[in-house]
Amino acid sequence: MTAVTAVPPRRRPGNRQALRLLVLVVIVAVVLYPLLWMLGTSVKSQAEIVNNVGLLPERFTPGNYLDGWTNFDIGFGRFFLNSALVSLLTVVGNGLSCLLAAYALGRLRFRLRKVWFTVMIGTLLLPGHVLIVPQYILFRSLGLVGGDWPYLPLLIPHFLATEAFFVFLMVQFMRGIPRELDEAAKIDGASPYGVFRHIILPLSRPALVTTAIFSFIWTWNDFFRQLVFLSNLEDYTVPVALTLFIDSTSQSAVGPMFAMSVLSLLPVFLFFLAFQRMLVEGINTSGLKG
Repeated sequence: MTAVTAVPPRRRPGNRQALRLLVLVVIVAVVLYPLLWMLGTSVKSQAEIVNNVGLLPERFTPGNYLDGWTNFDIGFGRFFLNSALVSLLTVVGNGLSCLLAAYALGRLRFRLRKVWFTVMIGTLLLPGHVLIVPQYILFRSLGLVGGDWPYLPLLIPHFLATEAFFVFLMVQFMRGIPRELDEAAKIDGASPYGVFRHIILPLSRPALVTTAIFSFIWTWNDFFRQLVFLSNLEDYTVPVALTLFIDSTSQSAVGPMFAMSVLSLLPVFLFFLAFQRMLVEGINTSGLKG
């Protein structure tokens, strides 16, 4: 008589998938909790904000959005326009200047090219706040702080390829483009500008999209530099204007502040949503199709 060996039951794949799903749900809940709390607080009354720490309001108060939009002598929409202007011009400046600098450092050959590239990488070690005081002294001596064009101190550095991170990103991307394309274009009579215009620029779209997305998000959320260089109320951007809801007299309008904070997230979300397909496509194809 043959002995029958008992086979232990296998764990069902469905149990493992359910466990993974549960872990993902927990992670998403932890990540989204601050956003949901801010959204719920934006429709709470002033007294309920202090007493009710839950997500859902006991009394729905949508008037916070209207109060926040009209709380100052200048409509809050002006601050949105100021932020949009600075962010979009920063995107243009970083995209143009960093692409040209990356093309020179990554594709052209000239003396001390590696030295300049090393110096540029070295600037990544400097915290951004260290440069604020020298920049402020420089721009103030040039009469650009508080003048007729208050945003020039915020924009000029971006048009001079001072964002070493984006230059490094584009240089590394261009190094992945075969140099045979450059040589073929030169054989056909293309100048260095022609190579850049017809070869490098079209293939660098993924790097440009990545630069545009991060430039817009970082500039839209920037607070310290804009607080230092902007002094007039009508020139304030959204991050700086949000601080006006809490003044030194403790007369704070927390509900309207959270309402405007929720609205300030929409441009960033819409900008990323508009370009995420191009970003993912660029990452998958690496900008080259054979």
